[in-house]
Amino acid sequence: MKLLTVRHSTIYRYSAPVSFGQHRLMLRPRDSHDLRLVDAELMLAPGGKVRWLHDVFSNSVALVDFEAPAAELSVVSTLSIERYALARLDFPIAPEAESYPFMHSADDRTDLARLRERHYPDPQGIVEAWARQFILETPTNTFNLLTTMNAAIRGVFEYRAREEEGTQTPLETLEKKSGTCRDFSLLFIEAARLLGFGARFVTGYLYDPALEGGEAVQGAGATHAWAEVYLPGAGWVEFDPTNALVAGENLIRVAVTRDPAQAVPISGTFAGADGVKFLGMEVEVTVKAESLSSPSPQSPS
Repeated sequence: MKLLTVRHSTIYRYSAPVSFGQHRLMLRPRDSHDLRLVDAELMLAPGGKVRWLHDVFSNSVALVDFEAPAAELSVVSTLSIERYALARLDFPIAPEAESYPFMHSADDRTDLARLRERHYPDPQGIVEAWARQFILETPTNTFNLLTTMNAAIRGVFEYRAREEEGTQTPLETLEKKSGTCRDFSLLFIEAARLLGFGARFVTGYLYDPALEGGEAVQGAGATHAWAEVYLPGAGWVEFDPTNALVAGENLIRVAVTRDPAQAVPISGTFAGADGVKFLGMEVEVTVKAESLSSPSPQSPS
């Protein structure tokens, strides 16, 4: 078990005071058997009225109505998290799904419906050809197929951070051979769906093992994104194509969605007088491991 502290600070600046419309914050994870939220603090300036709800994916979402105009908006989220990891990559995939291709049960097909459908156009079959190149024989081992595809993105594509909002389409990522963690995750998800898997987008944070003398990862120091694929018998399994990780203990899940556009950490509107300009924003994310003063407890049941 790791005890982690996550601090996510976002500051928006304007040339003069503006009024703020309702903002939507997706910054707080939900408790589970592999992640326990010990404490959460949300600091807002200017202050505002906060209402919590669960969205259609059961993510924890805060809706904020700010109380006063301001030339600067600050949102600071601080989380204390216990992260429980698998001792080893041991996934008890159901016997009927160990080899690909396999047929999902009728219930799984119904429940996974939109998560198994392709979401982006591929008129010339470029994304399809890329995905199917990993099927070297039929049948093939299901887990090996997915891990090979996951590792291929890390090995071939160039990680390139950018300030522009939004996510590249899978076709754009293939053409550019570069992208961010969001771009790589979406390519992996679309390829997995093309092959018949149920897959979803995950947003959260990444702890950098280099802080403890381990190997550095890409995507630390900011919000991070990866994918989950549903495997009968094993459930939702995490794949991080940016770092070729599978079920990595350093992945800190905040929310899961069908599409990246639904997983924006902070969104909202502002209005100001004529001539008022948005000057820019600053985002700072730190993830630190805390020392344990007592023996590690057992994973929560």
